[in-house]
Amino acid sequence: MTAIYKKEVRSYFNNMTGYIFIAFILLIVGVYTTAYNFRGAMVNFEYVLGAVGFIFTIVVPILTMRAMSEERRQKTDQLLLTCPVTVTGVILGKYLAMVTILLIPSAFLCAYPLILSQFGTLSLAICYGSILAFFLMGCALIAVGLFISTLTENQIIAAVLSFAVLILAYMMSNITSLASSSALGSFLAFTALLLIFAAFLYVMTGNRYLSLTAAAALEVVLLAVYLLDSALFAGAFLKVMESLAFFTYLDRFVYNRIFDLTAIIYYLSLIFLFLFFSVQAVEKRRWS
Repeated sequence: MTAIYKKEVRSYFNNMTGYIFIAFILLIVGVYTTAYNFRGAMVNFEYVLGAVGFIFTIVVPILTMRAMSEERRQKTDQLLLTCPVTVTGVILGKYLAMVTILLIPSAFLCAYPLILSQFGTLSLAICYGSILAFFLMGCALIAVGLFISTLTENQIIAAVLSFAVLILAYMMSNITSLASSSALGSFLAFTALLLIFAAFLYVMTGNRYLSLTAAAALEVVLLAVYLLDSALFAGAFLKVMESLAFFTYLDRFVYNRIFDLTAIIYYLSLIFLFLFFSVQAVEKRRWS
């Protein structure tokens, strides 16, 4: 795993991807810091982090698109799978290399509150808590991008899919506000999610019977609950989708000005979940 990690870190700086990733984040944060803190005379650096969260929808697909798709295209994934290292080791090596690239601009951001403290009074605890949440959100989104990269051998397709998923996550709160809060609307929305779940299960297992059976069983349970007490579904879909929105958890640190342990656990859970999915996707290809 260590050899893969070192190779990946070197490759990101050999092909300029790492430099572009770091420079773009620092450039956007610098622009917003100038606008918010210096021109706007605000000392709340956490507001800058809340405003620039959208940059992950741009830089993460660029960073992750070649993680596994390039290995598949060049057939070097077969070499990796025959090396004395587990699939988990391969995925972790690649993931930790990308996290290291993210860690560099995040370390630079730690200097911003100290600089701003020379011009006014600010809460360093809130600032550094927001930086931690910003970093963990980036780590979680990198895990999502890595998983998508395991599904295709085309870098462009991996980048486009990652961008689409992250944009959808970024706009989740706005999209859910347009959805119906009625019981029937929530029931139909959950049914649509079950279809998406069935498609995902089929991609992961390649077993159509298992996918359809699992979706049908869950739909029966969903329908039974709806018939027994439809009031439970009123507004339920909106609450579920809001709880799954990646970017809203950062807002708890920024705008609620609290250290939210729930958000930390959420991001760590996402990282574990999508790294697990990545391992299973590679294992499926290994044995197919």
